[in-house]
Amino acid sequence: MNSLGRHILVEYYGCSQRILTDASILEEVVVKAAKDAGATVLNSTFHHFSPVGTSGVVVIQESHLAIHTWPEFQYAAVDLFTCGDQINPWISYESLKNSLESTYASPLELLRGQIGMLPKTATDEEHYEYEDEPVTQVDYNRNVWFTEWENDSGLSLKHRGSKLVDKHSEFQKLEVFDTYKYGKMLALDGVITTTEKDEYVYHEMLTHPAMQVAPDATRALVIGGGDGGIARELLRYSQLREVVIAEIDREVIDVAKEHFPQLASSFNDERTSLEIINGIEYAQGLEDNSFDVIIVDSPDPVGQAKGLFSREFYRDLHRALTPTGVLVTQSESPRFNEETFCAVAKCHREIFGKDNAWTYLAFVPTYTSGMWSFSMAAKSGHNPLEDFDDAKAKEFSKTTGLRYYNEEIHRAAFVLPTYVREMIEDI
Repeated sequence: MNSLGRHILVEYYGCSQRILTDASILEEVVVKAAKDAGATVLNSTFHHFSPVGTSGVVVIQESHLAIHTWPEFQYAAVDLFTCGDQINPWISYESLKNSLESTYASPLELLRGQIGMLPKTATDEEHYEYEDEPVTQVDYNRNVWFTEWENDSGLSLKHRGSKLVDKHSEFQKLEVFDTYKYGKMLALDGVITTTEKDEYVYHEMLTHPAMQVAPDATRALVIGGGDGGIARELLRYSQLREVVIAEIDREVIDVAKEHFPQLASSFNDERTSLEIINGIEYAQGLEDNSFDVIIVDSPDPVGQAKGLFSREFYRDLHRALTPTGVLVTQSESPRFNEETFCAVAKCHREIFGKDNAWTYLAFVPTYTSGMWSFSMAAKSGHNPLEDFDDAKAKEFSKTTGLRYYNEEIHRAAFVLPTYVREMIEDI
């Protein structure tokens, strides 16, 4: 070989949009291309950008492979560089062409560092060994990131690279990542739904403020809640005789059972009844006065989930509540989902009456902006502040081992920042 390295610049056309969009899959593809050529992988860094596109580099002992994608054009630009003559970059070129499902590729090869044009300055040639040595693959550092984008901002979490789950159900895309900071993480359609490390915040705060002011509740309904977390919290109350979960997507339940057993344990309780059904349709068919507590654990209001934020849906739930029944729902981030946040508060006030609807907040680190809102409404007789027993809540949170909710958090959660209060005080 009469050069120090070989440099191939490639344009790949007609590639799979799914692969070009997914940082995890793309990292595996580029690492495979390096290993197919016999290169020793040292580390990788891949990141997904908003709204689309992924950039990544795989550093190899023999130099690097770099890629940037434009999924909207089914196009990827790739830079392959290898030094020495042990690694053939054309093997990586072919591997990438196949893995990216490219229909056409345009490569250009450059020889870098022409030997005959470089001055030789080394005097002790025995320090420079060029004999072929066997290549041994070793563990490498994977620097791969998941990003949830929201209104020109995003939350990025580093994970271990390969997805534990990557599938499309009938209703949505399901992914499970093993993140470094928050443990296993479930994402639905690219939105963080729950993580091992902070799931208890959301599940405790969506459940206990209502249950602590409904001491006589014996029957509860969860709309959504396929991971089992809300049911787990409800089942801490011995007076509940039945907890019904109405979840549209059975695959969410299956994923939870396999990867989030601390949540899905609720499915094994004899008091749990599971209905695989659209929550909107289920609410329409409910009998009057059939539940003491209803909790809506809904995804963000996109696609089919939009109906879970409609007046018609909440009128059905109001009808299904007992005369002293309590309803609570997650109502999005007041910072980044202002329209939905205000719409839910307005809807509850119109249906239940302004004096029977309340908003409260909690801090969920992996949800958009961290600050998350919840809306509670009651037919009558259950004011979350006036009818709240501090001593009882203190004892309950202690004996059941709650990690976020307690009697002081309960009262403080209903104290809203001025800007949040002003958003909903006149609706």
